[in-house]
Parts: sequence; C-alpha cells; structure tokens
Amino acid sequence: MQIILLHPRFTKARSVTLGTKHLLLMLLLLVGVIAGASLSITYFLLNKAGDPDAAPMLHKLAVSMSQEEDGRNEKFLKENLAMMAVKVGEMQAQMMRLDALGERVQGLAGIRPEEFNFKELPGRGGAEVSSIAGAGRDVGMDELRRMLDNLAVDAGHRTDYLNAVESTLMGDKIKSRLLPTNQPVNVAYNSSSFGWRLDPFSGHNAFHEGLDFPAPVGTRIVAAAAGVVIASEYHYQFGNMLEIDHGNNIITRYAHASRLFVKVGDIVKRGQHVADVGSTGRSTGAHLHFEVRIRGIAQDPRKFLALGATGGNQPKQMPVFVAGR
Repeated sequence: MQIILLHPRFTKARSVTLGTKHLLLMLLLLVGVIAGASLSITYFLLNKAGDPDAAPMLHKLAVSMSQEEDGRNEKFLKENLAMMAVKVGEMQAQMMRLDALGERVQGLAGIRPEEFNFKELPGRGGAEVSSIAGAGRDVGMDELRRMLDNLAVDAGHRTDYLNAVESTLMGDKIKSRLLPTNQPVNVAYNSSSFGWRLDPFSGHNAFHEGLDFPAPVGTRIVAAAAGVVIASEYHYQFGNMLEIDHGNNIITRYAHASRLFVKVGDIVKRGQHVADVGSTGRSTGAHLHFEVRIRGIAQDPRKFLALGATGGNQPKQMPVFVAGR
C-alpha cells in the first residue's frame, strides 16, 4: 500500500509505502489498545460498583446484572428440580412394582416375610470419614442427575430379572403341584412294596408294580396330585379303579376301592377325596393299591412320596390297621 502526502510546506508530494509487516503491526496495536481499554473499564466498574455514592449508575447496573444472573440461575435450578422430581416419581412407581414383584417371588420361593421384609429399609451404617478416601463431599446437581439415571436403569434391570425368576418359580411350583408326592392314604406304612415278591394268590415270584397301603374299608383315598380323571371303572383284577393324568406323561392308579367319587373328565385337586379304601377285585383284604406310571412304565411310588414327605406334604399319621391276607 502506498500513501501520498500533500502539504503546502512540501515543495513536492511525498509518498510512504506500507508493506504487509506494517499493516500487521498496526492491527496488533489497535487490538492492544482496545483490549487495554476494555480491561481498564472493567477494572473501574468492578471497583466502583460496590460503592453506591461513588457511582450510582454503575451500582445500579451491577445490581441489575447480578439480579439477572441470579434469575437465570434460579430458572436453571427450578428446571433441573422439576426434571429430577419427575424422575423421582417414576422411580417411586418402579419401586412399588419391585416391592409387589418381590413379595410374589418371596412367596413362591417359600421365604418367610419376617426374614425378608420389603416394607422395611435395610440397616446401613459406617464411619463418616473414610481412611481410604477421606471426608465426604457434597453431591452436585449433575452428579445427582447421573445417579438418578443410573438408578432408574438398575431398577429396570432388576424388574426384568425378578420377572424371569417369578416365571421360573411359578413354572416349578405348577410342576410340583402336578407331581404325585402327596400320600394317597393316611397310614404309616405299606404292606407290599414295589418290586419282586411272592404273589399272594399263586405263590409264584411276580413283579408288584405299586405299593399296597393297608387300611379299613371306607378310609379316605385322596389324589396324590392335581390332574384329570381318565379312568373310573371296575377292572377284573384291580376292582374299582381310578386313573388320574397329571400331565408330562405321568399317571397315578388307585385300585381295589370300595367306592369311587369322581368320573372320567373330572378335574381333581391335590389332596381331593376321590375314593374309599375297599377290597374289590383281586385282593386278599382291605387296602389301596397305588401306582405311578411314566409313559406307561411303572415307577416306584416311594421316590415321589419321599419328595412330599421332605416338603411337608405328608399328612399326619393315624393309628395303623393291618389288613389280613
């Protein structure tokens, strides 16, 4: 850039040539002057703003700016508190669902309420100052919001987990209800076990496919598990006989009854009175012949009844009556 200077004192025009370096220096000088002026004004305002007598206008301006800043902070705080209140409300609803779900799982798992009470807060405690991390610190708004978000995610995961556990426990409970583990007659022992024995009529070695429970005529016979009656008839060997289908290819048979109280197609509950002990069919005396079959193959009923005995399903024992042969 070339600048031409004209003046009456000059005998001829003069010119000054400015290069890139000169322009950069001038620009830097201008920026420095502006920055210095800004700093000076700011310093002056900060010093005089706190003194109402020295500069009333400056004081009012500072107060107004401070109030505006406080208003923005208050608005920001209220907005964050409103968001956190909504989040806390959602978490309270989740906790209520978790409590109800936990109580259902507790019941299915067989845990006593006094051992794990969802209505009471668990005990917590400890020293205020840690020997590892030192004294505690205040929780900021951002950190509190992150904690609430993480807690909401964890509550969702625990809800999904408890739902899966509840489904599994419910399935197991239903299956256990369908297993023939309830003793069909309230007596203390059986007179003939499962397996090889001497047949009481022929005297030959024969395989006995069930258990014989001796009891007086008219003693109650109950269903060993819930199921559907698939046979209620007179059989030339088993006499008055019932068969109950419990699902999963499991069938129980109750033979030599004096009376039958259910018919084919009836749905029976576990422990329901279905027949009375008798001595009909191929029998030497009053007793119940009880069988458990899986896919048509006879199983030892003692394996199933033992499960009921350990689970507290075995009824109270009555006086023993030995049937004659």
